Amino acid sequence: MTVAWGLLSTARINRAVIEAARKSDHADVVAVASRTASRAEEYAREHRIERAHGSYEALLQDDAVEAVYVPVPNSLHVEWTLQALEAGKHVLCEKPFSRSPEAVEEVFRRAEESGLVVSEGFMWRHHPQTARLLELAREEVIGRLRLVRASFSFDIVAEHGAGDTRLDPTLDGGALMDVGSYCVNAIRLLAGEPDRVQAQQTLGPTGVDLSFVGTLALPGEVLGEFDAGFVSPRRGQLEVVGEEGVVFVAAPWQPQEPVIELRRPAEDERELIPVDPADSYLLELDNVSGAIRGETDLLLGRADAVGQARALEALERAAATGRAVELESVPSTTGSVP
Repeated sequence: MTVAWGLLSTARINRAVIEAARKSDHADVVAVASRTASRAEEYAREHRIERAHGSYEALLQDDAVEAVYVPVPNSLHVEWTLQALEAGKHVLCEKPFSRSPEAVEEVFRRAEESGLVVSEGFMWRHHPQTARLLELAREEVIGRLRLVRASFSFDIVAEHGAGDTRLDPTLDGGALMDVGSYCVNAIRLLAGEPDRVQAQQTLGPTGVDLSFVGTLALPGEVLGEFDAGFVSPRRGQLEVVGEEGVVFVAAPWQPQEPVIELRRPAEDERELIPVDPADSYLLELDNVSGAIRGETDLLLGRADAVGQARALEALERAAATGRAVELESVPSTTGSVP
């Protein structure tokens, strides 16, 4: 039986979720909410959604909606997730959930008390390319892991205009919280939770970070480093370096033609490992909907979301102070992709 989903806003990212739901046997988008009834009704007509609500509160009171997708600006993620849980709705919250690990802990505590499912929306984690990459790292096909390097950037003004909400510091905007969160997520997935972080940033006229570079010290003498930005050409890649070789992914976050490159310099070998194309948003919706029905395990739950917030908070603090930040040891989330 399909899960009936509501969209809490008319954000641009909704298009990918709507298209995915139309291909899904497990999820159906039945409602959308906006700040005004006219906008909600217009959006519902455009995307053939049967129910439109002129406020977020009205959607949360709609008995036809079982679960909500929360793509509001970053600073509102926790607030509206909590309100959705209070209304008895399951939640898929767009990444990043928050940079407050305490707030994320509270969200999952409330969800568990109510028997509801909550997941953080890192769609790239659901793609088979990510699962295959993790398998290769765990099998040590490149030997002992030493370094994970990630990047993600684009020109936000050229692509979306100077009024983009991700340039607003009051909405928790900035490169780290947007594209940088993917990089941090990948490093944590492959190498575990950081023990220490360092970071540098450049701030734009609105006060958000336009460029962000971070270094993470990870268990087993592994290092992670990443760069993220809003003022560079669109680019993104992921490199996993071991003592005997390198696994390289040219398009880790939004793979149109997924492929993994395995490099073994000592043997002068390069092997391309093909991966079947897939819709990350469809896999994400199916996973969360399956977990809601009790038919599958949730891929991204409490431990991963709290670890992500913990790392983001430490990196932001390191960049603001110019000093390394030490983190308390926590259980690793490495290997959480099946």
